[in-house]
Amino acid sequence: MENPVKRLTFNLVKKYRHSTVSQWVIFLFDVFLFVIAFVVTVLFLYVSKRGEDITINALVIKFVMSLMLTLIAFLLTGTHRGIIRHAGMSDIGKVLVATIGVALLSMIVNFVNNQFSPQIIPSQWLLAYRESFMIYASLAVLMIAERLMLQRIYNDYFRRRRPEVNLVIYGAGAAGIIAHNALSQDLRVEYHVVAYIDDDMSKVNQQLNGVPVMRVRDVLAPKFIKQKNVTQLIIAIPSIRTMHKQAITNRALDLGLTVKATPHVSLWLNGSFSSNQIEDIKIEDLLEREPIRMDNVNIVREVVDKVVLVTGAAGSIGSEICRQLMRYQPTKVVMLDQAESPMYDLQFEMRNIYNSQLERMAFVIANVKDHARMEEVFEEYHPQLVYHAAAYKHVPFMEENPYEAVYINVFGTRNLADLSIKYGVQKFVMISTDKAVNPTNVMGATKRMAEIYIQSRTAEGTRFVTTRFGNVLGSNGSVIPLFKKQLAAGGPLTVTHKDIIRYFMTIPEACNLVLEAGAMGEGGDIFVFDMGKPVKIYDMARKMIQLSGRQGIEIKEIGLRPGEKLYEELLATKENTIPTYHPKIMHAQVRRYASDEVDREYNELWDILETMDDMKIVGKMKSIVPEFRSNNSVYCELDKNTPPQSTRDEQLKYNW
Repeated sequence: MENPVKRLTFNLVKKYRHSTVSQWVIFLFDVFLFVIAFVVTVLFLYVSKRGEDITINALVIKFVMSLMLTLIAFLLTGTHRGIIRHAGMSDIGKVLVATIGVALLSMIVNFVNNQFSPQIIPSQWLLAYRESFMIYASLAVLMIAERLMLQRIYNDYFRRRRPEVNLVIYGAGAAGIIAHNALSQDLRVEYHVVAYIDDDMSKVNQQLNGVPVMRVRDVLAPKFIKQKNVTQLIIAIPSIRTMHKQAITNRALDLGLTVKATPHVSLWLNGSFSSNQIEDIKIEDLLEREPIRMDNVNIVREVVDKVVLVTGAAGSIGSEICRQLMRYQPTKVVMLDQAESPMYDLQFEMRNIYNSQLERMAFVIANVKDHARMEEVFEEYHPQLVYHAAAYKHVPFMEENPYEAVYINVFGTRNLADLSIKYGVQKFVMISTDKAVNPTNVMGATKRMAEIYIQSRTAEGTRFVTTRFGNVLGSNGSVIPLFKKQLAAGGPLTVTHKDIIRYFMTIPEACNLVLEAGAMGEGGDIFVFDMGKPVKIYDMARKMIQLSGRQGIEIKEIGLRPGEKLYEELLATKENTIPTYHPKIMHAQVRRYASDEVDREYNELWDILETMDDMKIVGKMKSIVPEFRSNNSVYCELDKNTPPQSTRDEQLKYNW
């Protein structure tokens, strides 16, 4: 039969093991420890005949005086206010301050008292001082031991068992030590740092916090990882170069480790750092390149004191262009988009960030295909610069809706270009895409047609510039947000083809290049950006699964979508571009079109558009853009009577 006392004790411990003891209970217990320290010291000194002869009354007076001084010290330093099971160096510091302070004060009181007692010889003064020292040294030892003992008992017997994680920290500098200390304070997980990694050979084979500092090749090796059961790597070098960070992360992922990183010190909350701020490495971190350095003198000269219109302002690219434009002191940035909710979000954000420059911003809900509404906007604001980012961009949707694609991407652009000439806009910069190069889908062809139209415009005082680039990381509807949603749902991650590749650039980087290219354009230019190395989408999906730390997530191949290319055209090659003064921006060599020819063709397309016959619309698009050949689409049958690609390429050479 179970012992009822034992059962009652177990239930009480279980019920109150995570409760916090009242600070006054701690206070009374510390007073009790003082009594023990006083009694033990007095017994030791007087029983062993090492203390001065003293009467009981004098001993009581000494006890009362010492107790009063001790109580005052405890209250002033707050030794009782800490939570014992989480006691740290600051709590121990309070104990030492209280005991040392009251010991010194007691010695001073003894000294003053002895000055008024001539019958006490100097040798007895030293005995009194030794007595005070021993009492409070004993008290300090007892109080610290009490806290450490209770903390150990709680951790070993009463604390909820935390999952244990063995990890290594890359970076044996200040950030690495701070990360280690923050991890040791984490109440959710019990972290064990088994090694620091550092590239500085002067630190290798030394120790930090009792942990060895080792070389990369010795730690990030299968034998070490298995032997130490390491499951996580934390990169604690905030200033680490992008390419180096990627190399270390890829190596760790291949070993099956979860990879995290400490943020830059400027991002620490209230100037302090906790384990909550250690971030997961994101797939974007593995795709970024070393940041492109910009000399923004040209952009400042282009934008300062100008009225700027940005279409598609609520989109990924348009909103970032607006953010960057505000840094260059324009007279006003007119942000225009047809999407009401995203525009509301943009307005809320911009008004919070630039709350002292509200007069420099205007927010307009409008559709670029509405000529009358666009003219109203131009009439009201008279923009001097136009950044045209409004467009339909999703390939499968536009393949199914060529009418809308042409209406927005082609004739919406025509509206803006014509109004820019009419209202004396100084420069018109259009955001295009790599899919306009030898297009295989409706969306890419409409963007190429928009390029053709603005290239054909010649007007005194208005210069037209086009910028082309590939995919941007994290943009609306891009593959990374899709993969994140699929991961959250437990998979599978879907790729259209195992070998499909794409070029990627960060949104801020792309928008900065747009502004720089726009500033350098003289009219009729098409600028393309160096997008770096292409990325295999399948490899990206695999890396995202590894970064998530989840097992058993499937990658499913679903086949190319209508109009989709397996390999995107390389934008910046020596054969089709010439360099500019900026190493990341090239000037594309493309076919030139006469304005009267373009007007005739586009008027015919407008008439066909009214029929809403998709086949006729796409057929006319193919006659305007001869290099447009559909891929995996219902419109492939329109290409049956077109000459082979090599023959068409020869024909196009004469029109460049």
